[in-house]
Amino acid sequence: MSVFQQYQNLTAVGLWRDSVEAQRREVVVTIGEATLILTDNKGQTLAHWSIGALDRANPGEVPAIFHPDGDPGETLELTADHAAMIAALDRMRSHIERRRPHPGRLRLFILIAVLGAVLAGGIFWLPDAMRRHAISVVPKAKRAEIGEALQAEIARVSGPACDAPRGQAALDRLTARIAPQEPTLSVEVVRQGVTGALLLPGRRMLLNKSLIEDYEEPDVVAGYVVAELYRGTSGDPLAALLNRAGLTASFRLLTTGNLPSGTIRKYAEYLLTGPDARPPADALIPRFAEAQLRSTPYAYALDVTGESVLDLIEADPFADTAPPPLLRDADWLRLQTICGG
Repeated sequence: MSVFQQYQNLTAVGLWRDSVEAQRREVVVTIGEATLILTDNKGQTLAHWSIGALDRANPGEVPAIFHPDGDPGETLELTADHAAMIAALDRMRSHIERRRPHPGRLRLFILIAVLGAVLAGGIFWLPDAMRRHAISVVPKAKRAEIGEALQAEIARVSGPACDAPRGQAALDRLTARIAPQEPTLSVEVVRQGVTGALLLPGRRMLLNKSLIEDYEEPDVVAGYVVAELYRGTSGDPLAALLNRAGLTASFRLLTTGNLPSGTIRKYAEYLLTGPDARPPADALIPRFAEAQLRSTPYAYALDVTGESVLDLIEADPFADTAPPPLLRDADWLRLQTICGG
């Protein structure tokens, strides 16, 4: 049993505030799968924190005060009455910290390389070069950590991911069917906040539950997954984050292995409110053909009239033939109830 599984579903009552100016309010604290969930007395989720990004403001003192990494204004206070929860959080934080890599020499080497690039290329070449260099050296584990942090921030709006086990298993089978070349892709469903599909660094994808609940066939949600995967290959999600965050973020990521305070939150807000560019049809059609997937249902989901997506409809690779089934009927029914509907 892992240290996370040991404490899953442990609960306590604490005092939470979402900013320095806000009043503290009583919340129920629950440990989930590597996350800390804060709910009110009606069961409504108020905050969803990643334990990997959890800091303690007063180690060894009681009441214990915790806050998300980089946001000391949002706090959770636990009294001595909840010593078991305090000990559990401290132990999990220590466990995560021990498992994190500490590549001091690598960081020094990267810093020297960056400084050399500045001297060789000049000030006008530096920003793009540093960004590209940061993207190329960030390991998969760090990308996954950034993706998890982004998902935790998005969860403030979307709520926790739907977790009906049979529904998630059906979603995993659908993902494996249309994207067998993506064995590390993790796809989850959220209730709100995300429009369509959203690919995060670390190969994490979020889907709005409406893609599943509002349609009678899995072709629509499968089409959104395929289209979002194309966007991920045509533009690295981490590159998009660094482009948005600026030179300082790339420099901090290279030299310290972390992003500046507030960067993740601001980018999460941008992802939820920014423009959603539609991939061109001539690029998507080969992806639908490779996935053995009809493009017509996806096209009508984008535009019910079909007028603006006529190219996707006319070029459907399976307009005259039936592709292999995406899911068994029983699996599709399970997937449609992944959020408990």
